[in-house]
Amino acid sequence: MMAVNEQVRIVIREFNANKDCRQVEEVERRCEVGPSGKLSLFTDLLGDPICRVRHSPAYLMLVAEIVVGEENRGIVGMIRGCIKSVTCGKRLWRNNHDFPKLSHQQHLPVFTKIAYILGLRVSPHHRRKGIGLKLVRKMEEWFRENGAEYSYIATENDNHASVKLFTHKCGYAKFRTPSILVQPVFAHRVKISKTITIFKLTPTEAETLYRHKFSTTEFFPKDIDSILNNKLNLGTFVAVPKGTFSCINEFLTNPPESWAVLSVWNCKDVFKLEVRGASRMMKGLAKTTRLMDRAFPWLKVPSVPEVFRPFGLHFMYGLGGEGPLSVKLTKALCDLAHNLAAESGCGVVVTEVASREPLKLGIPHWKKLSCAEDLWCIKRLGEDYSDGSVGDWTKSRPGLSIFVDPREF
Repeated sequence: MMAVNEQVRIVIREFNANKDCRQVEEVERRCEVGPSGKLSLFTDLLGDPICRVRHSPAYLMLVAEIVVGEENRGIVGMIRGCIKSVTCGKRLWRNNHDFPKLSHQQHLPVFTKIAYILGLRVSPHHRRKGIGLKLVRKMEEWFRENGAEYSYIATENDNHASVKLFTHKCGYAKFRTPSILVQPVFAHRVKISKTITIFKLTPTEAETLYRHKFSTTEFFPKDIDSILNNKLNLGTFVAVPKGTFSCINEFLTNPPESWAVLSVWNCKDVFKLEVRGASRMMKGLAKTTRLMDRAFPWLKVPSVPEVFRPFGLHFMYGLGGEGPLSVKLTKALCDLAHNLAAESGCGVVVTEVASREPLKLGIPHWKKLSCAEDLWCIKRLGEDYSDGSVGDWTKSRPGLSIFVDPREF
């Protein structure tokens, strides 16, 4: 029994991998995420609670623990955050010496230092006590101390508690509404059109292409080279009409009228997901589609993968392209990504794009598994000290595309 005069405090401190892992995992298990209904999505971080941010340039994980008197009673919440430099706008190119490799472009990127909050969790029995707010404010202190000019978060539109916390109590504003597109991985391989040639780029070639074509895209990471050289990056692929080029160097120097590009990130080795709360009938129907697909692959049955046990995913990022055939070429790259995921035993292939992304038409996905409107909220932490100021980024209008960092998915 707790004495009446014992003081109950919530202490926010840095995560300690040597002693906090078990308690953090337990809180994660209690905090299943997803829409309020029968189905919920459980995230398994594979024994490494900080793995979702450790690949970023700067990162931190905080925990909230209950302290009664002098006794620690356990962890009841946590939050993760990271900081990086991304494109927040563009300025007109006027000087050949500014960026010689991009001398033919009209605009150059304007970078800003931005922080990202993810993995905010509070144990269900300790909610509505201000613990989430304390975690966010403590994380924002670290952001400011490390020079971040903005902070942003991603949450589901229908997660009313999260939206209220950030927009009403923490001063964030609704900013972008990208779409999360999810494609099941079937038992059969998806055929890729023979009229299309696909090249795999080296990390150096991929960096050249991305900086050349996408450096002014909103949220483009300044350290794109670190992402492309990361062991979790499975490759960058370019699709062009067959017979257009014989080698990738020719493409980089003189791209065709139509082309498309994407990269694939291995989330399977970072975390796994599991859908819980499905009925026996739903599980039975899903199993039937898989059995049919395996037995008769030539029928190309759109089977439902085994998502009712822990499953991994591959994330497609850096999608882009140009020309009248770019949508068709994007579809071919997504088919390639599907087959790579099938070889790795993944359950789904996922990507996230701007709601008005022109190439969205070429991305295969199931509406029932996808999210038409994810919600990104942003907050200005201080003055904008970026080179070539764009003013207050939080008030800028959305463009057609965004660059989604796979390290933060």
